[in-house]
Formats: sequence, structure tokens, C-alpha cells
Amino acid sequence: MASNPNSPPRDVPGVPDAVARVRTYHQRTKHLPGRFAPGPGYLDWANQPDPFRRFSGARNIELPLVRDDGTPPYDSLFQSKETPPRPLTAESLGLFLELSLGLTAWKEFQGTRWALRSNPSSGNLHPTEGYVVLPPLASLSDCGGVYHYAPREHALEQRCVLGQAAWGALAAGLPVGAFLVGLTSVHWREAWKYGERAYRYCQHDVGHALGAMCFSAAALGWRVALVSALSDTEVAGLLGVDRTTDFDDVEAEHPDLIATVVTDPGGAIAPNLTKSTVAGVRASPWAGKANRLSRDHVDWAGIAAVEDATVKPSTAPLPFPDRGAIGTPASGPKRDVPRAAAIIRQRRSAVDMDARTGLSLDAFFGMLARTLPDRPYPPWTALDFPSRIHLCLFVHRIDGLSPGLYVLVRDEARLDAFRTACHDRFTWGHVESSGMPLYALALGDCREAAAHASCFQAIAGDSAFSLGMVADFARTLEEDGAWAYRRLFWETGLIGQVLYLEAEAAGVRSTGMGCYFDDVVHQLFGIDLSNDAWQSLYHFTVGGAVDDDRLTTLAAYGHLPRERTSPGMSGI
Repeated sequence: MASNPNSPPRDVPGVPDAVARVRTYHQRTKHLPGRFAPGPGYLDWANQPDPFRRFSGARNIELPLVRDDGTPPYDSLFQSKETPPRPLTAESLGLFLELSLGLTAWKEFQGTRWALRSNPSSGNLHPTEGYVVLPPLASLSDCGGVYHYAPREHALEQRCVLGQAAWGALAAGLPVGAFLVGLTSVHWREAWKYGERAYRYCQHDVGHALGAMCFSAAALGWRVALVSALSDTEVAGLLGVDRTTDFDDVEAEHPDLIATVVTDPGGAIAPNLTKSTVAGVRASPWAGKANRLSRDHVDWAGIAAVEDATVKPSTAPLPFPDRGAIGTPASGPKRDVPRAAAIIRQRRSAVDMDARTGLSLDAFFGMLARTLPDRPYPPWTALDFPSRIHLCLFVHRIDGLSPGLYVLVRDEARLDAFRTACHDRFTWGHVESSGMPLYALALGDCREAAAHASCFQAIAGDSAFSLGMVADFARTLEEDGAWAYRRLFWETGLIGQVLYLEAEAAGVRSTGMGCYFDDVVHQLFGIDLSNDAWQSLYHFTVGGAVDDDRLTTLAAYGHLPRERTSPGMSGI
């Protein structure tokens, strides 16, 4: 659907005017005590967006559901010994998509049913859509093609058939055995509930989905590598979301990212995709018309403005870094954890915490260690951009660690800059036993402060610990351009996805919180409110969950015929 015609004109991405518009949007969409960001004011349930996009007229290809997935234990994804790569087949592709974008369960209450997915979403509204660009593959197609993934049906919708020339040109720019995966967002799905702040949540969700794909790939012995040089226009062309006739009078999908899935990690990683490659895909035969998700639609001028300001241009390719390590955290005891697929499928967002359950020091340090960006493990091997997010921690119930405010500095080169930005009364005591750049700032009970900062949500203080993800904000916009605003939120989503899975492996639960008082967080840590050098972008909490026994849980794909289930994957 069209953006608000009263929104400001589009600027060239990355120029100062676009950065100024991003800053205006970010300031306008802050929650403050007594004043929340502009929102709808009520929920129009009759107009709630359909969480499942489909393309009528596209060829539908059912993917097998793998009963015995054979994935390795979760912790082995972080060990130096690589998981042997699986061949690319309909079964392995199906498992990759199920564990990254597919359903994990249905919940039911008083006749209302809703689906949970591998990729978490703000409000379970799921603005993120997934696409794959595949080579010819037995039981799918004799030709290469562009496909939309339909998670409810666990099926592919073939949007584009790539002839020999078009696929040959595309394959020439990809590592051997690789395929592409892309993500788009339907911003209206979040705006229906959250209004102008929804754009932030959509970007969180992109980061979560990217993280989910990284873990799913690692479980198969594959690797995801972000293709960050392409412009939004080029990504839209590859995925077909710029085809106006296919999206006539329905909600638009905004291109977010495209990544390579490398099924032979021993080979090359970086692809070489050119404008002519995209042109060849655009010129190929396309099919399918997108469904309308809501009867009616509300245009938010603020979202239209930030959409325009953050359009990504083509940029120079960045080399994938040789990931080292920040610090050397203690390894902790070996754990007997389930298979990676089991951890992914059991992931849930906690809705309440018991205010009793804590964590061992080893478990806490282990979780934090896996959020560090410079380690050769998922999801960080997917990224070719630098880390800009630090973790400001509210520690409540960690055995052997005093409660209080802490910070994990995820880019040690910025330690002095961040320290200077914070209260001068903080002690900055290095927690040497962690083996990481983890610092104690102020000790004492901070449960009330944590809940206050997170929109008075008790779950932030009733957990073992909670945190705010604080971005090196102004520097990122000024050095990398307005579009990097999106990238900051992607990084927070990646951190959140790590915390989700780590919590499940530790026998607790976690949840992301998009509702927090931005400047209250800044005041707690002494960050200057007169500028935007550092900004809090996402909150998270980890602890002992209280389940809602009023809800009925149903199997993720119990609605599909039993013959769709495959007994297992060959070679596992």
C-alpha cells in the first residue's frame, strides 16, 4: 500500500538530511514515563493483519518435514570441530527453513489459535517474510528459481523461474553449492499494534530472523554470510518485491537483506553479485499475486519518513573478518544438552518470571561469552560489519556475583569512550573471573530500577538478570549513513537470538522487551540526554518462567497430512 502522501520527500540515502530524519524519528518514537510513542490507542481486532502471506497463482511445492533431524548437540555448534555439512536436498532445505522461519507450535485459548515460530517476533505479529533463490534441485525444479517460503504450509511458492542463462550468471557469482536467502518486512503488521515505534520492532525481528538462519545453518554444517554490498533496490529486484503488479492494492514488502547460505564452508564465502545478475533475474518469468493482509490500513507518516531515509544504496563490499576472541572466558563444565533442533523448537518467550530462579556463575558467563561478536561461531560469522552494541546489565540472581549494574563492552576499542559517557561515580571494577570485558559499575539491589526502565514491567526485575542494549549511535549514523540505523537494530536482534537459545540450553527462559523508557535508561547510566551519542535500542530479560496453564499447546504441523513427514535425512 502507498505511503502517506504527506510524508517528507525522499533524500539520497546516507546524506546528512537522511541522518537528520532518522534522528528525528528515533527521538519522536521514544517512550517516556507519562508519554508513549505515537500509537493507535486501541486494537482494531477486526482489522488485525494476516500473519501469513501467500502468492496466488504461484506454483506450490510442499517441503518434507524431517522427523529424525539428526542435528548435533546444541553446544557443539560452538566447538572448533565443524559439523559435517549436509548435501543440499529438499530434506535439508526443508529443515533449514523450518528451524529458521517455520512453526514451532500452536497455542490456543478460548477458541482462539495462534502460531509460534522459530524466529521470534514483537507481539507475535511476524512482519518478516523469507525467500530463497535456489539452483535446480531434485524434487523441486529442473530450473533455478526464486521462491517465497510459506511457513504455515511448510512449502515453497515459486515466484520466478530462472532459465539456464539467468541461473548461470547468478551461479557464477556464488560459492559452489551455495544459495541465497532473503528477508523482507511488512511494516504494517507491527504498526497495526504499535504505531510509529513499529519500524524499530520490525528491524529487531530482522535481526532475530537472521540469527535464526545462522543457527539453523550451523546445525546442518552450513554457514550464512550476509551480502551487505547490495542496495535495497537490488535486493528487491532479486526477491521480486518491487513488482508493483504483484503487490497491487496490498501491503508492501520492504527489502531488508540478502545472504548467502554456503553448504560447503571449506570453500569461498563472499559472493560476487552484480547489477547485470539482478537484471537477469528481473527479466525472467514471474508468477503470483500477493494476498491482502488487512481489510483496511493506517498510514503512519513517521514510518514512511524513516523508510525513505534508511533506503540502502550500493556500498563497497566489506571483507569478512578473521574472527578472533574478546577475552578468554572460563569454559565452564560440559553440559548434557539436547540436539540443536530441539533447543530451537522449544524456544519460547517468557510472559512472566517467578522472582526466585537464579543462574550459576558459569551459566551466566557462558551466556555473555556467546554474545561477544568476535568469535568464530554463529551468528557472528555471518557479519561483515563491526559491532556497535554494548550490554548494560541489571544483575539480580547470579550465584557468586553481587547484584547491581554491570556492563559488557562488546568493542574494547570503545571502552574509554563509553566509560567517559557514563556516571563518573561508577567504580568500573573489572570482573576478572569472567575473562571478558565485563565491569561492575554500581552494586546493590536494582530490581526496581530494571522494572522502571522497562515500562514498569515486573518481568525485568523478577528475572535472574535483565539488560539494555546500548548502541554507539551517533558514530554509526555519521560514519556509515542513515541506512545503518537498521543495522544497529539487526545487531540487537542477533544478540537477543543468542540469549533466547542460551536460556533454553540453561533450563530457563527469556524474552525481548521493546517497551522501555529510552531516556530513563540513559539517566540510570549517566548518559547525556542532550545528544544521541549512545542510545538504548532493545531490552531483554532471562530467568525462571511462569507458564500460563490456561493455554493449550498443539503440534506445529499437526494440521498437515502425516505423509508429509520424512523419516530422516540421508547421511546423518
